[in-house]
Amino acid sequence: MREGMKTTMSGEKVAVELCKGINGLDKIVLREARGSSAEVCLYGGQVTSWKNDHGEELLFMSSKAIFKPPKAIRGGIPICFPQFSSHGSLEQHGFARNRIWSIDTDPPPFPTNSSNKAFVDLILKPSEEDMKIWPHCYEFRLRVSLSPSGDLMLISRIRNTNTDGKPFSFTFAYHTYFSVSDISEVRVEGLETLDYLDNLEDKKRFTEQGDAITFESEVDKIYVSTPTKIAILDHEKKRTFVLRKDGLPDAVVWNPWDRKAKAIPDLGDDDYKHMLCVEAAAVEKPITLKPGEEWKGRQELCAVPSSYCSGQLDPQRVLHG
Repeated sequence: MREGMKTTMSGEKVAVELCKGINGLDKIVLREARGSSAEVCLYGGQVTSWKNDHGEELLFMSSKAIFKPPKAIRGGIPICFPQFSSHGSLEQHGFARNRIWSIDTDPPPFPTNSSNKAFVDLILKPSEEDMKIWPHCYEFRLRVSLSPSGDLMLISRIRNTNTDGKPFSFTFAYHTYFSVSDISEVRVEGLETLDYLDNLEDKKRFTEQGDAITFESEVDKIYVSTPTKIAILDHEKKRTFVLRKDGLPDAVVWNPWDRKAKAIPDLGDDDYKHMLCVEAAAVEKPITLKPGEEWKGRQELCAVPSSYCSGQLDPQRVLHG
């Protein structure tokens, strides 16, 4: 890991840099030669920025985000582990998103493109305090990488290192906040006709109707048995986000809309208009690991230009291409 240098003597941009972020929080900056970048905060192991080669921010960050422990950072890609939401005994969305992660100096081999130099490996292990609230030994390894074309990939590896022979179970989500021009102009493709659990209806199970998901009010749904590819189409920006995932069977779709946004202290009143959470997740059926077993969950994001086709964006090329 090279520290403190932004360019080499030849003017080439350094792919990986460790530096200070807001309130002195350590962050890793990943850069690709064509101009794309990503920032990963060691607090939470959280991606807080992802920009394309034009320097446009692709992730949403709350205008009132608090970059100060122990508050989780509102925006980017928080990691929900070992529980999603507040349905277990732990704090909302677990504790991984408000712990200080370490740079992993001895990661196991990851299947990765050898030409990809912009990546960082992080690791989280339980503290004594964590063991009191969740009494399990684990190693959580996270690789965040940026491809030469600017795609962002997160790979999580969670291993049960209990020595008492006990298995443990967890739920998980990459709580991705996408930056959108106007939530009323966005549609999500790939979840049509699927079953979902509606958090606004006490987790009742419904089946999605219609050709695509559009937004006119608060949405908080857990889609189950979802495809490996989901598209988020932003009509106004003529941009489509493509989310690919492995090991994560569910997909959470969330927007708080106006009334709930005003009730969230670290979210601006109008921020809901410019954000949409679509989260690769494992929620409906917890993952159980025996000692020595490892789980892997991958999320890959890319942003591609979209063209209009008979008055609508054509997602089929994206979804099936």
